[in-house]
Amino acid sequence: MSTVDERPPGEPAPELLEGRLWVDGCFDFFHHGHAGAVVQARQLGDELYCGVHSDEAILENKGPTVMNLKERVLATDACRWVTKTIPNAPYVTQLDWISHFGCKYVVHGDDITSDSSGEDCYRFVKAANRFKVVKRTPSISTTDLVGRMLLCTKGHFIKSFEKILAGEEGPGTEEERKANGKDMLERIRLYATDETAKNPGVDVWFWTDKPEGASCKELLKGKGPQLGQRVVYVDGGFDLFSSGHIEFLRMVTQDEEELARQDGWYSQQAIDERKGKGADYGPVFVIAGVHDDQVINNEKGVNYPIMNIFERGLCVLQCRYINAVVFGAPFIPTKTYLTSLPWGTPDAVYHGPTAFMPTTDDVYTAPKEMGIYREIGHHEHEDVNASTIVQRIMKSRDQYEARQKAKGMKADVEAAHKKREALEEEQRQKQAQR
Repeated sequence: MSTVDERPPGEPAPELLEGRLWVDGCFDFFHHGHAGAVVQARQLGDELYCGVHSDEAILENKGPTVMNLKERVLATDACRWVTKTIPNAPYVTQLDWISHFGCKYVVHGDDITSDSSGEDCYRFVKAANRFKVVKRTPSISTTDLVGRMLLCTKGHFIKSFEKILAGEEGPGTEEERKANGKDMLERIRLYATDETAKNPGVDVWFWTDKPEGASCKELLKGKGPQLGQRVVYVDGGFDLFSSGHIEFLRMVTQDEEELARQDGWYSQQAIDERKGKGADYGPVFVIAGVHDDQVINNEKGVNYPIMNIFERGLCVLQCRYINAVVFGAPFIPTKTYLTSLPWGTPDAVYHGPTAFMPTTDDVYTAPKEMGIYREIGHHEHEDVNASTIVQRIMKSRDQYEARQKAKGMKADVEAAHKKREALEEEQRQKQAQR
């Protein structure tokens, strides 16, 4: 049994706090299924500590990870509802471990998680009546996403997200479509909550470009920009939302904080003034434009995006560096688009070194001409995107074949690998000819 309790002899045990909860897991390419468990856990208390298992523990008990520990910790740190990330948490949750951090209860989904011996990973906390259950997010898992990569399927694509939410599109009867749209909207509302997971936080809008005109339409009202905040814009596919995206967004926030520091934002007088009007807040309001599935597929080919716009949007919504999301954002942010945003023309449009969708055209011509374009420099995760994640899976296809079969998938992974290789090469040739 693992232990982290290294108190000197005679020192009292830490106080177990009712409002400080614990979640743990692999959190492999942190998707909205993970975020769904985390946000529900956060609603049960005041603080949420997140334990992340080591690469070695996951390999021993479950199989290979796609993302390494550093990348997975970066993802949980970026989740709005996580108070603190604890790396190298034991795969089988131990009472002394969670007690060491003052967490009285452990929260987990209503599915069973077993160790390499087939025993319940939460058996000790359950026996101590220190276990709380939340609902598992339906229709998504790491295994599902790996299956999409291996089999090159496109069945997850959404043609019109706005119509899906309105119940006007999708499979099933009219009643089933409306129920599905309602469920999806409620999930967006949940993921758009603030750090307490109880109040509105993120603004959510649609961009529609129709023959009769283009416009932004509000879906959910969040906090909106606060007095003095700079409004900045970022955009992308955000597919398999991972360390490359997260580090870029973190650096955007960091860049803006440095600008604000130079302008006196963090002086004691400025802080006191903001607190005197309610509460302190950061200097930047970040809007993320999320592209449609077809827009990404037109540029990237094969079966990208691996996640559809709903799934990618949820991943972006849960990120603490984001304050607003625009679904259906155009691939090229034109002057017309940027000046039509509901928060006014952005003070800056940021782009980073991560090349998710290769193109020979400069899509940021308009913000450059407007004098609002800013670049984020190189960082260690800049090459991590949907393509590189798929490549990692392909290189370890034998291990993933065993993992998928263990999950009930009987696909011929070798054949799927060859098919994907051929499609990826075909797409590279198309891009080379542009």
